[in-house]
Amino acid sequence: MPEVSKMKKPDVKIVLLGDMNVGKTSLLHRYMERKFKETVSTVGGAFFLKQWGPYNISIWDTAGREQFHGLGSMYCRGAAAVILTYDVTNWQSLAELEERFLSLTDTANHDCIYALVGNKADLTDSKAQLCQDSDGLVKDRTECNEECEVPSGCPTPPASPTSLPGVMLRKQVINEDAVTLYGRILRYKGLEEKSSLPAEKMCFETSAKTGYNVDTLFETLFDLVLPSILRKRQENQQSPTVDLEECRMVGSKKGRSGCC
Repeated sequence: MPEVSKMKKPDVKIVLLGDMNVGKTSLLHRYMERKFKETVSTVGGAFFLKQWGPYNISIWDTAGREQFHGLGSMYCRGAAAVILTYDVTNWQSLAELEERFLSLTDTANHDCIYALVGNKADLTDSKAQLCQDSDGLVKDRTECNEECEVPSGCPTPPASPTSLPGVMLRKQVINEDAVTLYGRILRYKGLEEKSSLPAEKMCFETSAKTGYNVDTLFETLFDLVLPSILRKRQENQQSPTVDLEECRMVGSKKGRSGCC
């Protein structure tokens, strides 16, 4: 395990918010580990560190359960981007974003970017059932399912049923619903739609199971938060921080070399 002093410091933070069972953890595993995992419910929060060019981006996964709700604002503190995630087959999961989770983003950066993501698109859209590998190549879903991992123990039951091959479920949340909510998010934040990122660029539909649109989601956000990273680095150069560990070492050397 690397020493704390040698661990990479993140340049910026991205946070996933949303109700339980919408697939936040599975989205993160799909992007970071290139495979699908049926996961148990997240307790508290967890994060991955992603190197994007010369920059380090921390991606935080948060618990959707009610008992961990209060932790959300802590994880959102200083966030440069928030991914508000819902299940396209569950209308209530979209409503919960506005009712329970939007207020948690009050601790995010004033210029925070918001993305609305409808996961489990493979249950309602045939094109989302096609798997995508790390090179963006499309392959058959049967082949993709061989890569899926199911951990030992009982995973949390999904909020929506599993789709049978060739049988699509009814889609409860259409793209227009997400676009409308995005507009309300901007108004809640006191932002003007004309000067903000357009809804068609910030509303996504994904499938953690097949990888559909997952790379597009994260990499779009990485590009959009680059100005925040550059501004933060410039501020740090203008107001350099003091390395306390280094100061202690220097002080210790001076103490040993001094006269009695």
